[in-house]
Amino acid sequence: MDIYTHTGYMLRIDCNKAENGIKTTPCSQCALNALAIDEPLEYARLYLDGTMQIWVDTEDSLEM
Repeated sequence: MDIYTHTGYMLRIDCNKAENGIKTTPCSQCALNALAIDEPLEYARLYLDGTMQIWVDTEDSLEM
């Protein structure tokens, strides 16, 4: 995923590497994919903050 800013910066994230080791269910994986497509800055923030697993766990708890 490439994210370009209005100031000319580019952030490149390999989603496979970003999600390596993240434990997901089919529902949370679908939500994570949608997040990467619809809200790439939020996806990048979760990855850079190291809070992606927490977000996924929250998505899974909402499905129950």
